Amino acid sequence: MSFLTLDLNLLRVFDAIMIEQNLTRAADRLAMTQPAVSNALRRLRDALGDELLIRTAHGVKPTPHAETLWPTVRKALSALEDVLEPGDFDIRTAQATFRLSMSDATAALGLPGLVRAIEEQGAAIKIRMTPLLTRDPRPLLAHGDIDLAIGFFPGVVSQLASAPEKAIRHERVYSGHYLCVMRKDHPLARGNLSLDTYCAANHLLVSFSGRAYAVIDDLLAQMGRERKILLTVNQYFTAGRVVANSDLITVLPRHLIAATGMTRELVAKELPLELPSVHVDMLWHERDTRNPAHQWVRRQMMEMKSGVMAAEIEFGRPDS
Repeated sequence: MSFLTLDLNLLRVFDAIMIEQNLTRAADRLAMTQPAVSNALRRLRDALGDELLIRTAHGVKPTPHAETLWPTVRKALSALEDVLEPGDFDIRTAQATFRLSMSDATAALGLPGLVRAIEEQGAAIKIRMTPLLTRDPRPLLAHGDIDLAIGFFPGVVSQLASAPEKAIRHERVYSGHYLCVMRKDHPLARGNLSLDTYCAANHLLVSFSGRAYAVIDDLLAQMGRERKILLTVNQYFTAGRVVANSDLITVLPRHLIAATGMTRELVAKELPLELPSVHVDMLWHERDTRNPAHQWVRRQMMEMKSGVMAAEIEFGRPDS
C-alpha cells in the first residue's frame, strides 16, 4: 500500500470508530450511514492488510496494529482541525447538556462553583447528575452514558498512566488524606486511637459497590489484623448521619467530612496506621477532549480545589 494512493477520508472514519468504539455512533458522529462506515472500514482494512477492529458483544475491539496506529492519526487530525477550524467559542450560545457522575460529597464541593459560573457567565449549558456507583467509569464514558466522571479511581488511573494514548483521558483534581471519624462523645474520642481499639470498634464503610472491603483491610490483613464492618453505605452524607448518631466509626477523606453536613457532631482522629493518599481525578472520553463546552465544564470543575481548602478549614485540625 502506498501513502500516495490512500484515501485519507478513510482515516477520519477510522478515527471516529476508535473514539466511539461502535460503528453506529461513529456513523452518527460523521453524519454518514452505517453501511458507508462499514464500507470505508473494509477499504482501509484492505489497504493496510489488517483487520483493525474486531466485533464484540459490546461494539468493536481494536487490534494491536490499530492501537499503535490511532495515536498518530488522532494527533494529525487534531492538528488539521486546529488550523482549519480555529473559531471563537461563546459559552452563552453553547447549547449542550452534560451528564456528570460523582459521589454526593464530591458534588457538594464542586457543583456550587459550577452553577455559579453558569449563572455569572450566562452559559446556555445544562448539567445532569448521576450517582457514582463504580470505581471504573470507563465503560460508561465509552458508551456515552456519562460525559465526565470525578472520583477516586486508583486502578484506572494507574492503567491510564502506563498507556496514556487510550480513549479515556484523565486529570488530577486534588489530593487528600484519610481520617477516622466518629461522634464527638464517642468513647474513643478521648485520647489517642490505638490499633487495638480501632480494630475492636464497629465500623461503617463507604462503598459504592456495596463490597465490605477496602484498602485499609488489605493493610490490616498484612499486619495479621482485621476489623468488623457492621454497615456499608454508598453516600458520604448518609455515613455522616449514621456515625453522628451511633457508636460506629468510619474512615473518610478529610476534605469530604464537611460535606456530610455533620461537622458539629463529628470529631476526626489520625488513624493508627498509614494509608495512601486519596487522589480525586477527572475522567472523560477522547471524543470530548476538544469540545469547547466540555473543556469549559472541565475548567470549572478544576476550581473545586478552592472548595476543598475551605472544607478542610471548616472542619479544623484532627486530634492526634
